[in-house]
Amino acid sequence: MPVSRSVVIGVDSSTQSTKAVAVDTATGEVLGLGRAPHTVTGTGGARESDPGQWWTALVTAVRAAVREAGTAPEAVAGIAVAGQQHGLVVLGAGHRPLRPALLWNDTRSAPQAAALTDLLGGPRAWLDRTGSVPVASMTAAKWQWLREHEPHHAEAATAVRLPHDLLTERLSGEAVTDPGDASGTCWYATADGAYDPALLDLLGLDAARLPAVAPTGATRVGGLTAAAADALGLPRTVAVAAGTGDNMAAAVGLGLGAAGLLDHPVVSLGTSGTVFAATRTRPADPALAGFAAADGTHLPLGCTLNCTLAVDRFAGLLGLDREDALPGGGTVVLPYLDGERTPDLPAASGLLTGLRHTTDPRAVLGAAYEGAAFTVLRALDGLLAACGLDPADPAVRDRPLRLIGGGARGRTWTDTVRRLSGRPLVVPAAGELVALGAAALAAAAATGEDPVAVATAWGTGEGDTLPPVARDEETWHRIESVLTAATPALLS
Repeated sequence: MPVSRSVVIGVDSSTQSTKAVAVDTATGEVLGLGRAPHTVTGTGGARESDPGQWWTALVTAVRAAVREAGTAPEAVAGIAVAGQQHGLVVLGAGHRPLRPALLWNDTRSAPQAAALTDLLGGPRAWLDRTGSVPVASMTAAKWQWLREHEPHHAEAATAVRLPHDLLTERLSGEAVTDPGDASGTCWYATADGAYDPALLDLLGLDAARLPAVAPTGATRVGGLTAAAADALGLPRTVAVAAGTGDNMAAAVGLGLGAAGLLDHPVVSLGTSGTVFAATRTRPADPALAGFAAADGTHLPLGCTLNCTLAVDRFAGLLGLDREDALPGGGTVVLPYLDGERTPDLPAASGLLTGLRHTTDPRAVLGAAYEGAAFTVLRALDGLLAACGLDPADPAVRDRPLRLIGGGARGRTWTDTVRRLSGRPLVVPAAGELVALGAAALAAAAATGEDPVAVATAWGTGEGDTLPPVARDEETWHRIESVLTAATPALLS
């Protein structure tokens, strides 16, 4: 392939694996895809990973993507990383990790999140500063857990990073993050676009330990270091973008932002379930994370801990294929196997009710789908209100949901979301939207264009539209009543 065909690389470093796409800069065509797994350890509420494994996986995935694309290394113009949000990486001597990273779904820091909320004066004080109220997922709560349970590691830390920060630094040699991923820490003030000195003081965290915040996720922060270029087999001239968090990159890949779609809701079905939208309105809802987007807009987001992985666990327990499901009928499952973030029940376990002698195991599996989808969709009205919209307005109520993530490829997931939402769905044809969003950031870093405009021109957010079906109010209210009755006594 001639060097004149410019290629960019987008990296999705997620909880379970790294995926890298090699993309034609001009057209958005995916020329190559590489994958490499991660290992997650921990029992109970603990979830940890070795940060060194993320770099090894990135190198493996990028090399595989470039090899599959058949492109010359000199054709690669840019690279960007989108990473799992919130994870706490502490580095010490030699810039090496002092311990495994605490991941976003590690719920041990729930007591610290509650204590921090009170220390600042309650949820409203946090919303005013950061747009979010601390929960176990947020990095500030994890840092506080480290200070209390492993003070020797907190004191020895010379640098504190998020997962994507660490990888961007390995690529470029620059300690840098972006507003999107930084906004998930609860020590970044979304109103000011900077770290909040009062919050850092509350957390006993020196700003010198933190990376600089680039203006956007598409900002060019440098080229590849000699070591990174050698590891990847690419020239040092490759532009490295600041990168961002995985949800922010997915928004870019869908064409959401100032140069594209605003106030259009998205439901993502993966290990976690999320509902989000890009908006110009700064959100302040305690049930949502008031994130910044990668392009300078805002990205209010509701996130659940239990989605596709939890439903697959039910399928395994029942000895069923994941698609071998029926509507739950009188059976209700709240599949909160890892605790839950939305609603904020970090100590929760799963709940199954409504069983009869005649209950079909396939209906139990269907009820697990319904419980997971309900939990995600329950945050939708709050999301729309955070965008300054009236959820009851027919024009807003009928606005299509964009359905993404691994679950969007599953028939039962799609049918369940249609039935419980009563909305039309747009299912983008492109896979790997997080990696494609990162590729758009890389293209913007290399060319100076707007990343959302790049993704819109590529058409990565386009797909089939499924018409609405009548909303299953009976199932919705049955699940809602069980959740109300069970919280918190039966779930904790």
